[in-house]
Amino acid sequence: MKKTPIMFVIILVAVLLSQAVLAMEPEYDEEMEFVNLTARGTVLEAGEVEPGEGQFFRVQYVTVRIDSGNRKGEVVEVENSLSDHQYYDIIVEKGQKVVLMLEEYEDGSFKTYISDYYRANYLGYLLVLFALLVIAIGRIKGVKALISLAITVAAVLFVMLPLMLKGWNPILVSVITAVVVTIVTMVLVAGFNHKTMSAILGTSFGVIIAGVIAFYVGNKASLSGLSAEEATMLMYIPQGIEFNFRQLLFAGIIMGSLGAAMDIGISISSSIEEIHKANPRLSRRRLFRSGMNVGKDVMGTMVNTLILAYTGTSIPMLLLFMAYETELSKVFNLDVIATEVVRSLSGSIGLILTIPITALFASHYSKEQGIKRMRAAKAEMDTMIENEVTE
Repeated sequence: MKKTPIMFVIILVAVLLSQAVLAMEPEYDEEMEFVNLTARGTVLEAGEVEPGEGQFFRVQYVTVRIDSGNRKGEVVEVENSLSDHQYYDIIVEKGQKVVLMLEEYEDGSFKTYISDYYRANYLGYLLVLFALLVIAIGRIKGVKALISLAITVAAVLFVMLPLMLKGWNPILVSVITAVVVTIVTMVLVAGFNHKTMSAILGTSFGVIIAGVIAFYVGNKASLSGLSAEEATMLMYIPQGIEFNFRQLLFAGIIMGSLGAAMDIGISISSSIEEIHKANPRLSRRRLFRSGMNVGKDVMGTMVNTLILAYTGTSIPMLLLFMAYETELSKVFNLDVIATEVVRSLSGSIGLILTIPITALFASHYSKEQGIKRMRAAKAEMDTMIENEVTE
């Protein structure tokens, strides 16, 4: 699986969300009569963490310069309250960039709080480094890869997700998005030819099969689709959409297996094309067997990659089960674990089936194109002989 494009998407989404948060409009609280503002800031001085009072166990006194918004340039003193919880505590250092929450009152006074670390700048540096490396190594194809990646991100952020928020069927939307992304990516990177067509067909069928298997097994296993905390939070969004969380789960499986399926599809299709060019006399069956041999070599590492990617996100949970010596039968029967198992195995099955499907289409199209080229060459030769005889 190509990790870098996936990480690029995640980073880009994070950057966009960070910028959106910092640029959002003020929120008026009628009861408290103040306005909530968000701004960037730089820590000028950061004191030692000291014992706190009341519900806060510790406190840190910080001097911060506001770097954005209508109070840009102002320097304020902030009492950074800490709850003694590693996840929620934001302990800062001198020179660090932070996100500030400002409560601005009608009389012009305001209170400032440190709400988070500011990460968008580092994400931006990583984005630039990634793009430069892709272009430096891939040259024209690298540029095409970045363009296809930008289209993929746009399709997800501005088409697929908005349609889901409007109540469209998540599975239908994800399937259409996956097929469109596959077509655009393959055509941009490899051009429009029979090799690309074979990869598109193999990838699309493999991903759709993965979704169908996940849908069937998920329903039979009574998966709720609510194993993730974010899914539960969707029940309370302001749009009031009543999501089918199982369908959201299956849509995620389709999109999650797409990248690896495209890898396998284009690898097998390109291999069969090169084999056919090296020996045009090979039959369709022999080309198919060659594609399957390539697919078998790729399959082992690719399936491991997909399963390990899903496992990696569950390490804290697995450690928790091990620490409490929970029985394996109970662990695998939990909704959250069963969901990951279905996600991993159905995605892997889709990858495995992508191999023979792509090999079948690629061997057929390669042989057809070879026959057409041979006929065209023979016709050209006959024409040349006929012209010589006539002369």
